[in-house]
Amino acid sequence: MTKIQTCLRVIDLLSEWSGRLVSYFIFFLALVVGYEVVVRYVFNRPTIWVNEVSAMFFGTFILIGGAYTASKGAHVNMDVIYGTFSPRFRALLDILTSFLAFVFVGVLVWKGGEGAWRSIRMLEEASTQWGPPLYPFRTVLPLGAFLLFLQLTAKLIRDVITLVTGKEPNQWKSEP
Repeated sequence: MTKIQTCLRVIDLLSEWSGRLVSYFIFFLALVVGYEVVVRYVFNRPTIWVNEVSAMFFGTFILIGGAYTASKGAHVNMDVIYGTFSPRFRALLDILTSFLAFVFVGVLVWKGGEGAWRSIRMLEEASTQWGPPLYPFRTVLPLGAFLLFLQLTAKLIRDVITLVTGKEPNQWKSEP
């Protein structure tokens, strides 16, 4: 079990690290939008780049932060009903529904990866007046989906162990 726990810890650390890294994007987003508000309404000099930059920051924050959110169990859940079930039954429900999540995330990795690769090959730029390169941003979708896939895999492994042993993840996660 120690090799499995080591693998799960690595996935958790990757989710934690990536989530903490992109969490700072909120500060940059606030600065960029605040700058736009000041130059637009105080100086009557709106920018042409803030809308695109803010979409890129926010999109990256959401897409990369998905794995972090999953690692904390913070995605939407019906806790009022779900919390009344036994750990084994919750694990069984999570296992059954995880396959839908894997299909969804798999399509995001696959189609997002195709789009990112196409964008990289053509060195895609936005068709706006500012025209920033889009290919770095296009890679965020498959990367974020892959990180989420890893975290979902870790959750599935934990759920299978919970189903077999009856122990909740916090009971066996820290065992040596």
